[in-house]
Amino acid sequence: MTPRSRKPRVVRMSVELPLWRALTGYRILTLCYALAIFAINYHEYAHPLGGALYMGVLTAWMALTWNRSSTPERCTKRFLMADLALALAGILITAVVDTPARIDGGAATLPSIWTGGAVLGLAIKGGWRWAAAGSTLVALANLAERGSPARDTVHNVLLVWVSSIAIGYIVEVARASERTLARALRIEAATRERERLARDIHDSVLQVLAMVQRRGAALGGEAAELGQMAGEQEIALRTLVAGGLLPPQRPAEQAERAGQAGDAEPGGSVPDAPRIPAGPIDVGALLAPYAGADVSFAGPGTPVLLEAAAAAELAAAVGAALDNVRKHAGEGARAWILLEDEPGAVIVSVRDDGPGIPEGRLADAEREGRMGVALSIRGRLRDLGGSAELVSVPGQGTEVELKVPRGNGKEQR
Repeated sequence: MTPRSRKPRVVRMSVELPLWRALTGYRILTLCYALAIFAINYHEYAHPLGGALYMGVLTAWMALTWNRSSTPERCTKRFLMADLALALAGILITAVVDTPARIDGGAATLPSIWTGGAVLGLAIKGGWRWAAAGSTLVALANLAERGSPARDTVHNVLLVWVSSIAIGYIVEVARASERTLARALRIEAATRERERLARDIHDSVLQVLAMVQRRGAALGGEAAELGQMAGEQEIALRTLVAGGLLPPQRPAEQAERAGQAGDAEPGGSVPDAPRIPAGPIDVGALLAPYAGADVSFAGPGTPVLLEAAAAAELAAAVGAALDNVRKHAGEGARAWILLEDEPGAVIVSVRDDGPGIPEGRLADAEREGRMGVALSIRGRLRDLGGSAELVSVPGQGTEVELKVPRGNGKEQR
């Protein structure tokens, strides 16, 4: 009989785990302290049996739930509420079972410092807001038990309130730091993988494409056209290994290049455009094919996700901006596409090194009925709930900034 394979143990790395373990130890130790204090002062209580009954309930509760505060999954909101309710009940019961003289003298309540565990659990689980709510309830219960805001009571209340809120805030900061670190590790892993692929591609495919480009230019004729296509594909492939995966070429480009090479389909028909998939897609994958000999593309190393319809309209607006560069920036002008992934929006900048747009030129174009920028660029972004800002300095080129908010794109009618 072969031994049964054991399921691999999943080790979770979290800044919270030490805090939960410390909270478990705190609850156990403070219970022992509360029991010792009660046992020492047992005969001084007005109703010691009532106090003993509560301490028995508290001990039984701890025996059943001592490990519920060891992990965030076990420490549920319902458990924390029950824990806090038991602590508040113990504080209020103290006013009944203890003597007024002891209460006025500042004697400890029945749960004593065990109450802090309930508040600390709220701080670790829900941050400083939960801690503030829990510590406020504890403060009100202590004031009700005392009957008046004595100096030592106010001091203890403020200590619990400030310390629990501070711990809750620290937990929130630690969680945000952990998420940032996890994202940085994912980006680093993706970058290392991309560098590995880049080395392999550079040693094989890119060298072959470069050789085809040189040989085609030397042979001339149709071979020169093939060499030019190989050079363009080399640039596109370099963009792939530098910035992300590339989708298939646009059908219009495929048909045009196939026709130039003599490989067009019979009748010169253009293949149908691919359907846009449902759900979020990578904007970088739509923009990367625009890269070429005169266009450079740069973006994050990770996918920049946006709803498919909004991503397609954004890519079309970028295409319109590049068309304007080809028409108006002059021969030999270069363009740069920069994709940025912000928390609330996706931003694409298209910049060129052309002569720029003279002041008032766009307004004159709209009056003359030439609506390329107004409709193809600004109109698309307006329908998506975004914006398109154009900055041009004569002699220094033009930059178009396209901004699309996440989740606010309107449906195209």
